[in-house]
Amino acid sequence: MAAQRPKVRIVATGGSISGIGPHRLDYTLYPEIGRRMSIEEMLARIPEAQEIAEVQGENLIRVGSTAIGPQEWLQMAQRINQLFQEDSSLSGVVVTHGTATLEETAYFLHLTVKSERPVVVTGAMRPPTAVGTDADLNLLDAIRLAACPEAAGRGVLTVLNNEIQSARDVTKTNTFRVETFKSRELGFLGYTDSDGQVVFYRSTTRKHTTATPFHVTGTQVLPRVDIVYAYGGADGLLVDAVRQHGSEGMVLVGLPLACCSWARRRSWTREGGRGS
Repeated sequence: MAAQRPKVRIVATGGSISGIGPHRLDYTLYPEIGRRMSIEEMLARIPEAQEIAEVQGENLIRVGSTAIGPQEWLQMAQRINQLFQEDSSLSGVVVTHGTATLEETAYFLHLTVKSERPVVVTGAMRPPTAVGTDADLNLLDAIRLAACPEAAGRGVLTVLNNEIQSARDVTKTNTFRVETFKSRELGFLGYTDSDGQVVFYRSTTRKHTTATPFHVTGTQVLPRVDIVYAYGGADGLLVDAVRQHGSEGMVLVGLPLACCSWARRRSWTREGGRGS
């Protein structure tokens, strides 16, 4: 009797991995002039996925990732938690996502998903209709990773270009290259190798998923927190503007040693730094 396949659910949100361009050499215009595939269309391109797992998909949203923010993060986290709660036999979840803000969504899920089962976020640098697309393989690798028992307990993972990385560490480093996602000095966790194997070389030890204090059940709106960067010549204008427009918190991204100009420091510490 054939072994039972693991169950993987795909939560599709749009992005280049679902993009349809006007011709096979379009790598840049498709977000503006094309449409986006449904998850059913995406899976039809890789029938091999059903050999790896029993795969089902749903179209949660269908947008470019520049349109994804706190409300969509909540929607994704709550939906993933619901999927795990409703189906104890579910092996893992894949989230397809645009690459512009993929790392932000992945890290939010890393902190708020309340399951040790794998959650894998993937995307593509080249749309499915382009020559040399990475969309099909990245999705196939994500399914393979989500179905892998060794991926459990590692927090939310990303996989693109065969490289498995922790959502806490990963960042996009290049606008066009397929090897754009890096974990800089910390390095990736492992590979989805070309022989079909998932190989891990290290684990993340920082708190994630079930070990964090963050819960989103019943949360409808996240508090607004703005980010203000320090730079040469910066004054207090942006700090004052953030305070005046109702932000509930503020993060100052300082120069080395958290320094900033005296003009900005005076504005920052005004009223005792309240709300920062």
